[in-house]
Amino acid sequence: MKHNKKSGRADTSKFLPMSIEEAKNKGWDELDVIIVTGDTYVDHPGFGTSIIGRVLEDAGYRVGVISQPKWDDVEDFKKLGKPRLFFAISAGNTDSMVSNYTPSKRLRHDDAYSPGNEPGLRPNRATLVYSNRLREAYPDVPRIVGGIEASLRRFAQYDYWSDKVRQSILADAPADLLVYGMGELQILEIADRLNKGTPVSEITDIEGTAWKIDIKTWKAKREELLKDRIEIAPYVEVSKDKELYAKTFKTVYQEQDHIRGHDIIQVHPKTVVVQNKPMRPLTTEELDHVYELPFTRETHPSYKEEVPALDMVKFSINTHRGCFGACSFCAIALHQGRMIRSRSIESILREAESFRDMKGFKGTINGLGGPSANMYGMDCKNWEEKGVCKDKVCIYPKACPSLDTSHKKLIELMRRLRNLPGIKKVFVGYGVRYDLALLDEEYMEELCAHHVSGQLKVAPEHYTDHVTDVMKKPDREIFERFEEKYKEINKKLGKDQYLVAFLMSSHPGCTLKDMIETAEYIRDTGRYTRQVQDFTPTPMTSATCMFHTGIDPFTGKKIYVATSAKEKSIQRAMLHYKEPGNYNLVYEGLKRADRLDLVGNSWNCLISRKKGGKRGW
Repeated sequence: MKHNKKSGRADTSKFLPMSIEEAKNKGWDELDVIIVTGDTYVDHPGFGTSIIGRVLEDAGYRVGVISQPKWDDVEDFKKLGKPRLFFAISAGNTDSMVSNYTPSKRLRHDDAYSPGNEPGLRPNRATLVYSNRLREAYPDVPRIVGGIEASLRRFAQYDYWSDKVRQSILADAPADLLVYGMGELQILEIADRLNKGTPVSEITDIEGTAWKIDIKTWKAKREELLKDRIEIAPYVEVSKDKELYAKTFKTVYQEQDHIRGHDIIQVHPKTVVVQNKPMRPLTTEELDHVYELPFTRETHPSYKEEVPALDMVKFSINTHRGCFGACSFCAIALHQGRMIRSRSIESILREAESFRDMKGFKGTINGLGGPSANMYGMDCKNWEEKGVCKDKVCIYPKACPSLDTSHKKLIELMRRLRNLPGIKKVFVGYGVRYDLALLDEEYMEELCAHHVSGQLKVAPEHYTDHVTDVMKKPDREIFERFEEKYKEINKKLGKDQYLVAFLMSSHPGCTLKDMIETAEYIRDTGRYTRQVQDFTPTPMTSATCMFHTGIDPFTGKKIYVATSAKEKSIQRAMLHYKEPGNYNLVYEGLKRADRLDLVGNSWNCLISRKKGGKRGW
């Protein structure tokens, strides 16, 4: 961290200001936009606050950041004064309820997006709390909500932590507009219009935003407002009728396309929420520009402790956005879209070259690609004119013939990156979609030879086919083929590299017998793993819809769901059946499933019999 030699203070000149003093040092007597976030202010392109702030700054706006304000009164919300244009409000990189609670609804003991991993620095439902405090502080300043929490709660949605259907966050929060999706184009358009004097109440036509109408206006102009828009079932009805909730979710999901999608209206008791159709994705040129803005890739100098989330991504590179995998439990498709938009190779090389002059860089890029790592450069011949298919998943159950699954462009990128002076290693540690990788042996050889640091993390999630079918994930046979090919290539290369498999328990469609089947498969194949998580129903995923309704929204068929805390605990314990602390849960699960044949001392038993009146090994 650099310091000012005269004052001895940390140099904040390269960051967005977090205090009045920092703003004055930039020659600013007021700010145009103030971003309020539930995360630490980390100036890195992996953090939404930084991207939005830098994009606005690049357009000439004076932007400040209020990070993790104390929310019990309004004073912390006033520390940067009154912005000329608006407040931009975000809970942070994750939904605040996910940040604060475990899948078993217990308070977390850490928060990777806070200094020193400290928990409790953001409130539950942070977007609502921040919006209310800002209304108290500056009632006449427009409030624009965005980020993952607002984006995925834009309609009536099932909330796991309260176990009920909540209203659209726009109906609950005293906010003027909601930005959903990645947000750069929307936030610039909003800023430009407010800068020209347009009242925020008149900004109702920007794609990728949602706005609201009072009930009186809705009743008077309903026919006009419904022209070229789709009205979905109102909050009052979907909150009571699970079958209707599932049908409504399907409609919303299928309209999330910027080419063929429609505006959607949902009535709430005191307001009417209108979601304009999605904003188009950024072009390659626009993506390049965003990721080459002057990010310092550091936490703001005012923090004394490190932020774990930065450590994980500091010298990683996002190569593209979007994911056409559309896994049931994942929200990327509903937030970033299913179309892939890739950066140019030249832009990525420039970003890598910039690392060489940064403190702490030792020549290793520790992550290339992101959560859909090997979709870089892939395209579909129908996307530009027709959008994504309404009733199909691009890669499930197998890759669509219209989809270009070639890794050629990615292979070129990988080769050019590792040949840059000063770049010693480029690792792809996670995010590889292995069914795609199997389609291109050259890519797999390139990956194994140069881009795996001893282990590669992949996510089969489950080993029972009808469960992976619900997940929209590849089946067991495909995983086995990938593992075999991975071992074969590494053996040929003379490398001792491993696969780390991530698994999930309690996903909709998964019964106790399915978990036992998976545990037996792990026993028989030696695939025991520590990387296990319990399914957490997060807003606006199809799996969450299934969890709440017991219905697959795309087929309309009933589906089994483990909803009780006890069964969820048993399912998770089944994947870690070797752990002594899980013995009682595993025993109870086997008893419930009438599988006590798996209790004993023979080779095929999951746990041993009681010894001396106690259950143990």
